[in-house]
Amino acid sequence: MTQETPPTPEGSGPPAPRPAPRYGGPPRRDDRGGRDGGGRGFGPGGLRRPRRKVCAFCVDKVQRIDFKDVGRIRRYISERGKIDPRRKSGTCAKHQRMLTAALKRARLMALLPYTAEHVRGLMSPQARAMAGGPPPPKPERPPYRSGEFRPAGRPPMPPVAQAQPAQPAAPAPQAPAPKAPTEPAS
Repeated sequence: MTQETPPTPEGSGPPAPRPAPRYGGPPRRDDRGGRDGGGRGFGPGGLRRPRRKVCAFCVDKVQRIDFKDVGRIRRYISERGKIDPRRKSGTCAKHQRMLTAALKRARLMALLPYTAEHVRGLMSPQARAMAGGPPPPKPERPPYRSGEFRPAGRPPMPPVAQAQPAQPAAPAPQAPAPKAPTEPAS
């Protein structure tokens, strides 16, 4: 594909040079009005850098992040239960380290979950038990009876007659115990 320049009137000279393509850098003021260059923005394809986030803990002048303040630190966990990185949460390095320690302590004390609820639902019962969740449900089975058990693949066995335990006979009347002779009091 060749680019043709519009014809110039006779005697005006060679065509005006085209501006060189720009990749990144501050926007030019002569681009289609406005400061942002008519929507083109920074770099190829109009990618713009988002505004730099400010650490919420620095703004509030927090010295220590308490793991028991679940309402505040819950905002720094993703929907899958992962700790948000600094580039997403906007915290500074110092507070991100404190936040990570507080989140791990809160998980250990069972104030916050390790994983999201829908992720735990996808786990197998054995994996859920290994992760410290509730044990897998027991299958509904009738209680074991000794005469009805038969391994798979074998023909049924006739029922075994169980012997009735002998009932103990009534105790025989005992003869009264002989009395010890009494000595006269002297």
